[in-house]
Amino acid sequence: MRNPRIAFFDVDETLVAAKSMLSFWNFWQRESGAGKPGRPAPIPLERLLELPREEANRAYYRYFAGVRRTELLAAGRRWYRAARDTDAVFLPATLDRLRLHQRQGFRIVLVSGSLRACVDPIAEAVGADRVLCTEQAVTRDGVLTGGLIRAMIGSAKARAVAEVLDAWNADAGNCYAYGDHPSDLPMLRAVGHPVVVGQHRQHTELATIALTEGWPTLPAAPAGDRRPVAAVRTGHR
Repeated sequence: MRNPRIAFFDVDETLVAAKSMLSFWNFWQRESGAGKPGRPAPIPLERLLELPREEANRAYYRYFAGVRRTELLAAGRRWYRAARDTDAVFLPATLDRLRLHQRQGFRIVLVSGSLRACVDPIAEAVGADRVLCTEQAVTRDGVLTGGLIRAMIGSAKARAVAEVLDAWNADAGNCYAYGDHPSDLPMLRAVGHPVVVGQHRQHTELATIALTEGWPTLPAAPAGDRRPVAAVRTGHR
């Protein structure tokens, strides 16, 4: 497709209701227990919420040092299946917008600071065309180091969006982006049609900018929708 239109979606609390990184960590701890590489947290998980977002993001990934990448990816698929079966995973308004874009012929790109173990199964469920997420550093033997190749947060999201626009020869003015947090602002400003998700009581900066700029907003009401993945795929081209 020449000059494709693209819709970029943040994931946590934009497309899905939960903070996937925290949800996955709780699942990982319950499933794996302690006493193995990557299991004991260097600092209590609750303290991450007190740190600046980028610092918290990097600290989180140090929890998985010593874990095999294949093991983490497999656990991510089990986590998604469990979340899909027990929780209302997707935010209905955003999911409906994603389906609309698919019917209109847009390419769908998920852009997330979360780990690939979480984002890949979500992307498969909604039929996304590409995933841009935080990439963890790994040894030649396939073991996670606790470091990162790229943290997909803040300005990194805007750079990744620009790379996709350039690679696909897309006009930013014809593209959409959806986000819920001030750290999504660089990505939102990188396209012609930014959309803010949620009421943002805790993010007055983002709410003020959306109001001032006249950006449309979507509600982030939790889904009462417990449809299986097959239903989530409805409307995918």
